[in-house]
Amino acid sequence: MTRPLRDAPQFYLTSPTACPYLPGREERKVFTHLVGPRAGDLNNVLSQGGFRRSQSIAYRPACETCRACVSVRICVDDFRWSRGFRKVLAHNGDLIGEARPPQPRSEHYSLFRSYLDVRHPDGGMATMSALDFAMMVEDTHVETHLIEYRRRGPDSGFTGRGQGDLFAMALTDTLNDGLSMVYSVYDPGLEARSLGTFMVLDHIARAGRLGLPYVYLGYWVDGSPKMSYKARFLPQERLMPQGWERVEHAASTD
Repeated sequence: MTRPLRDAPQFYLTSPTACPYLPGREERKVFTHLVGPRAGDLNNVLSQGGFRRSQSIAYRPACETCRACVSVRICVDDFRWSRGFRKVLAHNGDLIGEARPPQPRSEHYSLFRSYLDVRHPDGGMATMSALDFAMMVEDTHVETHLIEYRRRGPDSGFTGRGQGDLFAMALTDTLNDGLSMVYSVYDPGLEARSLGTFMVLDHIARAGRLGLPYVYLGYWVDGSPKMSYKARFLPQERLMPQGWERVEHAASTD
């Protein structure tokens, strides 16, 4: 007699809502809860299967007629540090990232709020309160950190810590095979620094130091301007119906 799996996750399907990436389309998601002592293991397995984490929920698109959302992960060991990427690193050489526990503070929410108000004023997170933000950061049963980016100080080489104002931050999960960038924000008044790109590059370097082969970027959507930047980090793997496929060159978007 087959015994039921007591800890088997239960999956649910959302109702259709407007797609945030492609105009005129609707989206649905399948999701499950990441709770309990096995949450980390489940997050690992689901991340490799194209799921993303938000608080204590893992989700992935489940649209009936659309497959535009494609999970992307950067191949760390073979990553090509282009001249443009090296310039971004050099421009932000005065910054250092420190991984800290997921404990939200007022400066975190202030940066988050400033970023949304300028970059995504009409997005799905635009109405998030300080309490909502705190839940996003600390409501988790998996291994995660807030990586803070500040100016280097005289002791940063020894302590690994920066000083002064918070320039950018990333909520990042540590998986068995990589780092997963759950959400990242930066000071919108510092556009010339390309801080979004810099944080991705820093995560690639971090994953390399940890011996992890991938950096998970979430979903790339062909035809969505807000997602187009993810195609620049090569080589990368994209999750297709037959499994993860390696991409060496970015396709033309003309």
